[in-house]
Amino acid sequence: MSISLPSDFQSRMKTQLGETEYELFEKAINQDSKTSIRTNPDKSSQAPEDSEQIPWAQNGYFLNERPSFTLDPSFHAGAYYVQEASSMFIDHILRSLQVPKELFLDLSAAPGGKSTLLSSYLGKDGFLVANEVIQSRAQILKENIIKWGLGNTLVSNNDPEHFEPLEGFFDLVLVDAPCSGEGMFRKDPQARNEWSPDHVTLCASRQKRIMDRAGSLVAASGYLIYSTCTFNEQENEEMIEFLTSEFSYKPVRIPLDPNWNIRETQVETEDGTFYGYRFYPHLVDGEGFFVTVMQRPDDAYILPPGKIKDYKHPFLKEVSPKDSNSIDEELGFPLSGQYYQLNDSYFRIESEWKAYFEKLTQHLSIRYFGVEIGKKQKNDWIPSHEWALSTLPKNGFQVVNLEKDQALEFLRKNDPVIENMPTGWIMVTYNSLPLGWIKNLGNRINNYYPKEWRIRIQD
Repeated sequence: MSISLPSDFQSRMKTQLGETEYELFEKAINQDSKTSIRTNPDKSSQAPEDSEQIPWAQNGYFLNERPSFTLDPSFHAGAYYVQEASSMFIDHILRSLQVPKELFLDLSAAPGGKSTLLSSYLGKDGFLVANEVIQSRAQILKENIIKWGLGNTLVSNNDPEHFEPLEGFFDLVLVDAPCSGEGMFRKDPQARNEWSPDHVTLCASRQKRIMDRAGSLVAASGYLIYSTCTFNEQENEEMIEFLTSEFSYKPVRIPLDPNWNIRETQVETEDGTFYGYRFYPHLVDGEGFFVTVMQRPDDAYILPPGKIKDYKHPFLKEVSPKDSNSIDEELGFPLSGQYYQLNDSYFRIESEWKAYFEKLTQHLSIRYFGVEIGKKQKNDWIPSHEWALSTLPKNGFQVVNLEKDQALEFLRKNDPVIENMPTGWIMVTYNSLPLGWIKNLGNRINNYYPKEWRIRIQD
């Protein structure tokens, strides 16, 4: 049974689109949406079978039908992320502007779609802070960052206000703002019941509070990207007016292919004409989405990371550069790592970002960062699941490639049946994608897949 669109929403959209176009809009919003994924180029470069590339996303694809992602081991290995197609337009923004690969912040990051996109764009050349204010959602974000595996991300769990000491610190700030969710009316019909004009006003008020902080975090020449999954101007174009009244920004215009049917809107301000980009479900194969981009002036403030002579943190212990280099040599990693200890476990980031990371840890509540390598017992390493899913080398370990039914047993945290299995630590893979570790003790097998991640459904 379909849920009708709220009458106030219908009235506003008829005014916004016109009666004739509104009919096309309403018809589209009551049809099934297309399933889309974005592949992880550091793990899987092949296009999925029976798929169509999303024109504005280099690694985005529409699928002909929605499979059971839970029962696909490649999904658990981080080979791709299930992401709504319209929001992948962020990829086109980054590439068309050729945004420098430096220090990025995703301020409202969970569950991780845009963060994993930013992580792939940055690669080994940049560092990302993926923040989520709600603790339970921050845990989901952490899991998705670990599965993506690039090791260039710090996951934090903070309110935007906690970022006040970091004004002018980031080269790009993305805010996918919590909103009234009008763009999800097709994908999630229950969202229609939660919508009201008052809820739109409440969301706009929350967005202003977030953007009042976010607008100051961008360094000189850096970019601010603001997006929502709503259609109304109150949460979209009016936010451009708010931002430009509070902060000094320059307009940024994104090139569009007319065949994409993305609507460009304009907002006149004292600082010039600013641009927004609207995705309507009757015009594009995607959900409702709005995004705008603006740039900080060249003479704006820049906060340098500085140098901390004697790094001190309540939980983290810095490993000396010399010892960090020794660990890299021992494990066969590139000699570019900086390590930190949390209790007995070692974490690795690229040493280039050491000063930035240490400054961030002085102000943020850290949930994860870099790649957790594992623990060291005497001369042996107890490898972590995070290391298995990372793109770092796993030299010196036996590897066993599993068939799909064996991989699913492993992901259910059962012991897969493997003939002639070597003893010791073994990295298990599926289609050459690492899934995790097992240890063959001879008389029994220990499955080290995280208990809280295990698959609970059957075929």
